[in-house]
Amino acid sequence: MVSMNIRDLLTSFSPSLDYLAISSGDGRIKIWDTLKGQVQTEFADITSSEGNLYAKPERGHLSVDYKCMKWLSLDKKKKRKLGSSLLVLGTGSGDLLALDVSAGQLKWSVSDCHPGGVSAVSFSALDSCIYTSGADGMICKTDPQTGNSLGKFRASTKAISCMSVSSDGKILATAAAQLKIFNCSDHKKLQKFSGHPGAVRSMVFSDDGKYILSSAVGERYVALWKIDGGKRQSASCVLAMEHPAVFIDCRCFENEGVDDGGLYVLAISETGVCYTWCGKKVEELRNSKPTKVLLSYEEFPKKHKGALPSVLAAKLQGTAKPTAANVFIAYGLPVKPLFQKILVHPGTDVKLNSSQDGVLLPLSQSLGNSKKGRDVQNRVTALDRANVEDALLPIQKVYDLQEKMRNKNLVDHDEVMEESVENKDVMVEVDAVTTGMEKQLRQLNILGSKDDGKLSPTLDSATLKGIDLEANTPPKKMRAAVLSMEPSNAYKLLEVLVAMWQSRSYSGKCVLPWIYCILVNHGQYIVAQEKSESQMLNSLLKITKSRAVAVQPLLQLAGRFQLVTAQIDKVALSKNPISLHNDQMDEDEDDDDDDVDEHLYGEEDDGSQLSSDDDS
Repeated sequence: MVSMNIRDLLTSFSPSLDYLAISSGDGRIKIWDTLKGQVQTEFADITSSEGNLYAKPERGHLSVDYKCMKWLSLDKKKKRKLGSSLLVLGTGSGDLLALDVSAGQLKWSVSDCHPGGVSAVSFSALDSCIYTSGADGMICKTDPQTGNSLGKFRASTKAISCMSVSSDGKILATAAAQLKIFNCSDHKKLQKFSGHPGAVRSMVFSDDGKYILSSAVGERYVALWKIDGGKRQSASCVLAMEHPAVFIDCRCFENEGVDDGGLYVLAISETGVCYTWCGKKVEELRNSKPTKVLLSYEEFPKKHKGALPSVLAAKLQGTAKPTAANVFIAYGLPVKPLFQKILVHPGTDVKLNSSQDGVLLPLSQSLGNSKKGRDVQNRVTALDRANVEDALLPIQKVYDLQEKMRNKNLVDHDEVMEESVENKDVMVEVDAVTTGMEKQLRQLNILGSKDDGKLSPTLDSATLKGIDLEANTPPKKMRAAVLSMEPSNAYKLLEVLVAMWQSRSYSGKCVLPWIYCILVNHGQYIVAQEKSESQMLNSLLKITKSRAVAVQPLLQLAGRFQLVTAQIDKVALSKNPISLHNDQMDEDEDDDDDDVDEHLYGEEDDGSQLSSDDDS
């Protein structure tokens, strides 16, 4: 088995934990609804979407290298509303981006905020500003509403690998060659620590601002540093792990009769295992053993070659008791994460059940002849890149060659007759459904009233007046052409364009920009011309709604076709040497089909037709 490495995976929960943003290194950002377990929206080609909507992007999503991600809340009173938060990202090229997730668009961007790359993003609740650090050793303050710069100062002469702001927004910590604590108001250095030998990957303040926790690349521990303004440079506590940490979280809890609160620490390792420590004092925390939250792989075969599910993200929600904490966890695979709230008790490891739902098995992998293996084989699961939350594609059972021959001999004539009758019934039902669908389309005025099935109304090509719909016309020239028309001619052109889009003679990419431009510049005249017997705008609204409903299923279908094509290509490559021998042989088409089916589903048969190659 191969443990999944989440080192390059960027994740960030929304302030209310209702959404999770995931970026797996391909330049795409998926927003998951943690309540429904579905994709809320997806961002790609963000940096190239500011220009013409219908122009081809100059840069693909694979060219975007995100280094850090932070989901911040702009309004504490509306913390649970998606529109009151921003998803801020830093890129390896030094750009800073802010996404309005509710609107599904880029709110603002800052180019070359940190030459050499942005390393960390944090938010100050005190003055409501975004703090960023980068390879230039600078700390920049940015307005979250507009993206305007509010100032910057140099925190180090070397590249800053990580940065964090306390919950009250008063102090700031940076990690370069050393760990340094700064006052956010006057930027004065308050304290410094020896730091880590390697680059710090994750850093977080405790709720009371008395401690800061950090972890570095290649170091299998979490260090705890006490902020007291003293000259001590060493760590107060070190929490050991089996693998380096990629994420840290911390929460304080009250101790009865003690002023200093206890600490609950959470960390996620590179291999996707969640660690938690609990201590009423630093000494108790230092001596405590970690409690693990990990996944069980009992349903997976020992020779499983694909990546295994793991803990992807976690967040401490608070302490239910002095010795227990509520943890919200995202686990599984990045393409199909699962979400669960669990109660963690110190000293009691938690094992989450994992299944092969959402796991795409290699075609060459055999699940064995056991009953458990056959059950898994009967419910092969595929992944749909377009819409993964509805990507379960059950494939019917495929028997080997001997079972096929045996079943053919056992089929009775009566059963064949029954199947033929059932097929006829199915055909009648399909015809009825088709007729019912055509009737519904005619009621919605999407199909014409004639029986020939052609879409109405008829198109008048002379009304286009020399406009080339297939040409990529700039918006300025398009607006000038529409304004030069008489309102009556523009109205006729709109009728023709709506009919073209309705009849699918032209794609929406060609027609919709012109429809939009006409409605914007001649809207008053068009509304005045609309009569009860000619409701073109109402028809346009119905067409738009019907097309919008079909978009999601089409995206799912496109993703599944891509997946099937990829599987076919992989099979073709794997049986290329065999095909060279098969070209020299004259076999029946039925035998060839049996061979293709067996290799497509990863089944091997000792008595297959491939043995004829050796005989030749």
